[in-house]
Formats: sequence, C-alpha cells, structure tokens
Amino acid sequence: MKPSPKTGAILALVVIAVGIGTWLVLSGRLVARSAPPNSLTLYGNVDVRQVELGFRVAGRLKTVDLEEGQAVRAGALMASLDAQPFEDELHVAEADVAAQDANLQKLLGGNRAPEIARARAAVDEASASQQNARTALKRAQMLLDSGAMPPSTYDDAVAASRVADARLASASEEHRLLVQGFRSEDISAGRAMLQATRARLNAAQTSLGDTRLVAPSDGVVISRVREPGAIVSPSDVVCVLSLTQSVWVRAYVAEPQLGKLRLGMEVSVTSDTAPSRPVRGHLGFISPTAEFTPKSVETSQLRTDLVYRLRIIVDEPDAGLHQGMPVTVHIQTSGPGA
Repeated sequence: MKPSPKTGAILALVVIAVGIGTWLVLSGRLVARSAPPNSLTLYGNVDVRQVELGFRVAGRLKTVDLEEGQAVRAGALMASLDAQPFEDELHVAEADVAAQDANLQKLLGGNRAPEIARARAAVDEASASQQNARTALKRAQMLLDSGAMPPSTYDDAVAASRVADARLASASEEHRLLVQGFRSEDISAGRAMLQATRARLNAAQTSLGDTRLVAPSDGVVISRVREPGAIVSPSDVVCVLSLTQSVWVRAYVAEPQLGKLRLGMEVSVTSDTAPSRPVRGHLGFISPTAEFTPKSVETSQLRTDLVYRLRIIVDEPDAGLHQGMPVTVHIQTSGPGA
C-alpha cells in the first residue's frame, strides 16, 4: 500500500526538523568548543563625567571665551564677569586694613613725647596753683585769728586750697596714664579689628578671582548656556564641560559569573566604530548588591537572572569614546593580567 501524499509531506517535515535540530546541537557544540574557556565578554555603555560650570559670585557676564565642541585645557579661561564692582570692594577693604593697621601701631607705640610733655607742664602748673592756694590759706588763717578777716572769707580760702589739691591730683593722674600707654585690652581689640579687616580683604580678593571661570580639567565644551550681558547668580550654569578624564564603562555581569571577577583585572574595550582598535582598562568597581530588589526566596533558576553593576575604568581613553556609546568588554578571567 503506497503512502498518501499527505503522509509523505508530514514525514518530510519530520525529517527536516530532525536535521535542523541535529545541526543546531552540533553547531552549539562547535561554538562552545571554539569559545575561549577563560574569557568573559560583557556589553555596556560609555560614561563620561560632565561638569556644569558657573560662578561663585553674582554679576554681569562680560565674556564667554568658548564655543560648543571646543576642546579646552585645565586652567583655561572660559568666561568672565564684569570685575569693576569687585575691584571697588577690594579697594575699600585695602583702605580699611591700612586704617586698622595704623590704629594698632598707635596703640603699640603709646603716646607721643609732646603729649607727655604737655601733661607734665599741666602737673607743674597745678602744683604751683596748689602752693599759692596753701600760702593764701595760711595768710587767711592768721587774719582770721587776729579778727581782721571775716569767717566767710576764710572759708573761700579753704575751698580754693582744696580745688588746687584736686586739680594737681587730676593732672598727675593724666600724666601717669600718658606715660604708661594704652591698656592691654585696647591693644588686643586693635589686633582683632585688624584681623577682621584683613579677613574682609581676603574675601574681596577671592570674590575678584571668582569673576574668572576657568576649566577644572581637560575637556570638551558640550553646551554654552549663557551669553555676554546676562546677569548670572551663583546657581546659574554658564557652560557644560565633558571631561576627557576619567572615562569608564558601565556594564553588568550575571550572578554565576561574578565569582570570576576581582578588582583591578585588566580588560579591553572595543566599540562598533573601531572594533579592531581596543583600548585598555581595568575593573574599578563591582557592586555589592544586585541592580533590582530580589524576592525573599530565590530558586536556582531565578538566581541566575540577578545582575551586578560593574565599572570599568578606561586607562587610555581616545576621542572615539562618547557618552552613552555601546561597547564590548573582553575580560581574561585567568592567565596574565587576571
């Protein structure tokens, strides 16, 4: 009995399916055998540090010395503010320091010789007045005893003598203070005032320096946000700089392969644009936790789905690596460099 055409078609399909399955199994074995047993291939994306640059002081933007895509070196001037208001504040601070320094020198030096001499002369004058008042008091006492002077006139002579004594004491004390000089408390206060004015001077100098925006490191300008003439505050971004150092690759590794990795392992990174030009790097960070929150109980099948974040630091980055670019990471898990 001959098989029907329908049965023949089914047998043919079964034969083809068996052949394809056999080929896939053999192919898989060949691939598995040809793959290096001590290598690990991961896939990730390039991360480049970006810095949003701005001024620490508020002011009017005077110049912007850059364009988008322009490469800059560390310390290069990128923008500047109108410095005139800050220069004026600096001049005021310098004048305050000079005044306080002169005042402190006065306190330390004490009173001048002519001032002391004038006080000495006042003491001599008060002493002469005292002697004259005492002589007049003695004369009045004699006249009062002889009945030639009324008591009221004698009382005036007594009061004049006492006034002369007080004036002499006052002049002598003033002379003593001038000779002694200023109090230690006044000198300490003068030093403190001088330090305060110097601190304000330093702050004014810092503010003047902050009117210049310089590149913190080598990089490429990727955004120019503000233009000359704009009023900016310390929270405003003037430009965005993409740093050439450091460059790293963010990749992920499955939990079963995590034990093959350790910090410092050498890796090579290739991109689709230059697959034949790998760049060197090393493993700089392995996340201690999985990227997602695991369930309270994980089966052996679910545990293989856990991934851990890696950071591969590119040792010698080139201009071909850009933010977000997909790359391939090759790691030798044993042998030299592993």
